[in-house]
This record gives sequence, structure tokens and C-alpha cells, in this order.
Amino acid sequence: MALAPCLWSLALLAQGASMQWTGIRDGSLYLQTDRPDQLVVRWVPAWQADANTEHLFLLDGQGRLVGERQVEPAQTRGEQTWPLPPADASYRLEIPGYSFRRYSVEHDARTRALFAPAKVHFSAETHDGDELYFKVAPGERAVLAGKYHNGVRSLQARRVTDGKQLELNLKPHPAYWQFDQLALPVADVEQIWRLRLEGNGKVAFWLDGSANLFAQNPAHLQPLRQDPGLTHLMLYHETLGPTPRLGVYLPYVLPPPSSYPLLDAIKLRAASFYSLVDVMAARASHEDAFRRLYQDRFGIDRDITLLAGSQRRADLQADRTSHSGLQAWLTATRALGGKGIHYISFADEPNLNYPDFTSFQQVFQSMAAQVRADPANARAGVRIAIPASSRFTNGPLAENAADKRGIDWARRLLDKHGDQVDALAWHEWMIRDLLATRAYRDSVRQAARLVGLDSQGRPRKALLLDQTNMSSGSSLSPYDQQTHYAALWWTSVVVNASADGWLDMLNWFMLADEPEYPKGMVRVLDSQRFELKPVGLAQQFIQQHWLSQVLRLDNDAFEVDVLAMATDARRSLLGVNKSTRPQQVSLDGGPCPQAKAELMYFGPDNQSRSAPFNCEAGQTRFLLPAETVFALGWTALSFPQPATRQEAP
Repeated sequence: MALAPCLWSLALLAQGASMQWTGIRDGSLYLQTDRPDQLVVRWVPAWQADANTEHLFLLDGQGRLVGERQVEPAQTRGEQTWPLPPADASYRLEIPGYSFRRYSVEHDARTRALFAPAKVHFSAETHDGDELYFKVAPGERAVLAGKYHNGVRSLQARRVTDGKQLELNLKPHPAYWQFDQLALPVADVEQIWRLRLEGNGKVAFWLDGSANLFAQNPAHLQPLRQDPGLTHLMLYHETLGPTPRLGVYLPYVLPPPSSYPLLDAIKLRAASFYSLVDVMAARASHEDAFRRLYQDRFGIDRDITLLAGSQRRADLQADRTSHSGLQAWLTATRALGGKGIHYISFADEPNLNYPDFTSFQQVFQSMAAQVRADPANARAGVRIAIPASSRFTNGPLAENAADKRGIDWARRLLDKHGDQVDALAWHEWMIRDLLATRAYRDSVRQAARLVGLDSQGRPRKALLLDQTNMSSGSSLSPYDQQTHYAALWWTSVVVNASADGWLDMLNWFMLADEPEYPKGMVRVLDSQRFELKPVGLAQQFIQQHWLSQVLRLDNDAFEVDVLAMATDARRSLLGVNKSTRPQQVSLDGGPCPQAKAELMYFGPDNQSRSAPFNCEAGQTRFLLPAETVFALGWTALSFPQPATRQEAP
């Protein structure tokens, strides 16, 4: 990442010399310049780059987007140049992880540059002996932390003033989210430390208890200046479509009654299930109790079931066990009484788990024929969804991913078996960065284009984003899963995925933490005690302000996501400030001055509270704190008529 000390020192002495950062895979680079500069970003493939689209973002010191580059799968290598005019506040170059490319960044050596690495997830690929500097302020209880990713094996920190040296060895751990850490000395004066990375390859290093910022030049270790942002919203009296039903993946067991209050609190309207064909083939009534409970007690009338086998077997074959298990599921679904819509998908992420498309297509053909053979299944609300892929516009985390993109497998199934398909379903993983969540809106739009729109401007097939989380499997960081970060991320995903009114279902994966997968909305304290995690509390806040229809809304901000909704005369704006800066929000077309309104905030303390706002010349204005979810609700004097849309944007 960094040049060797002697090399960058010489570069600083040369007129017009440049500074380079290499091998970045996940992180933010903050840049502050008092003279014109040019930012050059180059990339080379790391792994499966030809299967994945990526985005680079450049923000100015007020959080406005001044540069964006979409890197297409075919662009495995490339370059992007942006001008950096002089500015008092810091620019931010965002390289969102998980990245499938290695990025290098070049700028003038006189431009102050600070790198903020990701925590736990690896942020770069480095060379043995690379060095950076970091600063600990007086009185701070700073902790140097790192995780072994089969690359860098040790972090050596040497205090510049007296040469005191500490070493943090990075050891393999059984769980991804486990890491090593070292408390640094506390002093009543500022401390500058030189960090040396021992080993080649992937590295994760970061600071807790102090600013998580690293520099190649210790003179660059100055406080970041990030000025407040401005957000202008314009609301229109135009209905785009319904909001999706929000839900979670529900476990394959009957939940204990002590968990019911939390299920009530998050107000699930949809659910994802697995059905294990070997279990159902042996005991057809296995799922009856919990499926009836979720439908009759909690009112969940939209769900999707993925067929699988026990022991996490995902590559089912069209054999006797699979058909017997499917038949048992169909019989059980008919017994539910036809109260809802029950989507069935014949595999869990087939593009990840099957060797090729043809292998899965054979399974699909056989099982779809079984479902269609009895019209009673359709009358009971059974619908077929495809392909429940691992990721959609990008490839799965597998070799030969370019041949296994979810959207391509969906297109091929629709071309060959479109009359047997009722819904398009997919799972989205590895979009961890708050600034990258707009990818969710793009995936819904591409899904709508794939299935086409009807005369009412609605997708011809239901669109189901039935599993999502920041990370797949157990590749989790407690800094995002267990904190307010997850609340910001989930709200942003909900807003972006819902924004066009085309998505039918959006499900977080999963409901409750499991020992190997602590990625739930609910924390399990013991067999009878549970509590909502920050993301579960955010889900509760979202549902308290969730309405049935999406309204058209223009939003000129990049760091603030907002969704406008309506139910009859009720109106609601649900939004999130994803940045660490406050935002001055102004809204035209809102509640001022004719309607009584209420503004609520949900902040880092995970508490919901009322907040003030102003009406000025018919415009609603309020100051939105950093890293805060908000909801503005009111009753309109008149309400819009549904709009008919003929084409996808």
C-alpha cells in the first residue's frame, strides 16, 4: 500500500512528485489540497473481476458526489482520472468492499492523504515491510487491531519520539469475526507511531479508541475537516407502486413463546423458509406447526421456501427423495387454507451450488412439472420463483463466476420456461459499504427490465429479494453486524430497494443469531431470553412508519437516502443520514404549512425520539444529525392518483 519510507521521503522533496497507494480492496482515502491536483485511480484484477461490476465514488468536503465510475465486468483493468480543485475540507475517495480488483491511487505528494481501512475485513494487499503512520491523541486509550487473512502475519508499531516498539502477531482464528488486538500506551501528549506490516498479501489493520486514519507522511496526520451537508427533497403527488413486504428468514423450528413479543415488535409481513426434502419425505407434518403459527398468529401471508437437504445440502437432484419432499410441502401448503401467496424455489442459490446451468435446469423442469400437475396447488397460493440466485447482477463467490451470474441464469430460465415462472428471486451479499447500497435499486431495476412491465407499469413477474445481509455465510464483522452500522445499512437497503415501487418482498437474513452465524435481528441470550439488536430496533422503527404506496421523490443528496410513502391521506418520509456529518434537510411538497406533522429520529443510542422542524415559506426544514434514521409523518389534504408507467427508468 505505502511506498517504503526512504522512497516516499525522496518523492516529497521533488517538485511535483506524486504519492501512490497500491493494492486497496476496501476503504476510504481522505484527501485535502490547497492547490489544484489530479487524482488517478488504476485497477487490475484480483479474483473473478470479469463477473463483477464495481463502483468508485468521489465526494467533496460537504458530501456531494463529484465523481463516480462504474467499472464494468469487461473492464478488468482500467484507469480513472478526476481533478481535485483546492478545498478547505477533505475529499473522500471510496473504494467499497468486497472488491474483486486491486486499486492504486496516485496524487500530488503535497496533498494531505489519510487512509481509513475497513475493520476485520481485509482492506488491502501489501508487501513485506510496507509502512504507515498513525497518531494517538493525549489521553486516548487506543487499541491497535488486526486480523490474519493468510497474508500479513504481524503488525509492528514503533513510537517515533523514543523508539518504543510493540508487536501484534496475527493468528488464525476458528471464527471469521475473531481478531487480535493490542492496547497502546496512554500518554498526556500526542503520540506518533510508525506501523510496519510484516508479510505479503491480504491485510486487515485498524484502530479503536482513536481516529482510524493512517498516513504515508506523518505530517498528514491532521484532523479531518468534513463540513455539514445540504439535502434538498422534492415530493410529488404521484404514486409509483406498492412498497415491498419486509421480512426475515425464519428458522426451521417452532419458536418459543418468549420470542413472540420481539416478533410482534418487528412486524414481519414476509418470510423466507427452507424445506428439507429428506426431512419432509420422512415426516410430512414436520413444518406444519411453525408455518401455521407464522401465518395465523403473526399474519405473515407472503413467504418463499427454498428446497434443500439436511446437512446444508444444496445441489438437490430430481430423485425420489426430492419429489417426495416437494409433494409433502405442497400437501402441507394446501392445508394452510389458501390464505396467502407461497412461493417455492427448487434450489438455494443454484448458480453457486450447481456445476452448470444445464444441471439445474433439469431439476427445475422436473419439479416445476410436479407443481403444475395439480391445479389445487395454484388455488392454495403456490407460485414458482426462479432462480433464488447468489447475487444477481454480479457473479457468486465461486470459480468461473462469469458463467454463473444470477441475472443470466434467470434470463435463460425465462426464455425456456417463462410460462411456468411466477416470480424472480435473488439473494444479495457483500455490498457492505453504506455508500454502495444504491446497487440495490439498480438490481431491482435490472430485474424489472428482465421480466418487462405490464400495461399498468408493474413488473410482469413478482420481484423477490428474499435474502440479504452485508456478508454471506459467516464472513462477519462485529463492527457492522452488532452495532448501529447495521441499522443504517438496513434502512438504506430498504429505501433503495423500494424506491421505484417494483419490489414485492425484501427479507433480511436471518431472524436470530446462531452460533456460527451471528447475523440476526435478534440476539439469543439463552433458550428463553431474546433481545433486539440495533438492526432489529431499526426494523421496528421502519415498520412503525411504513405505508403502502411509494411516492415519487427527488433527492439531490448522496449521503442521505429517503423514501416517500402514502396510505390514503397518510404520508411518510423514511430516510437515513449515512454520513458522519450533519445534514440540513429542506423539503418542498411536504406537510408545511397545512398539516400537523411529526418528525422522529433513531440515532446511535438506538432510541427513538421526537425532533423539531421548521416551516419557512411552505418549505419543511430540519437539521438531521450524523448517522441517524428519521421518519417524518403527516396527513395530506388531498392524495394522489396511481400513476401508470410504461417503461423502466
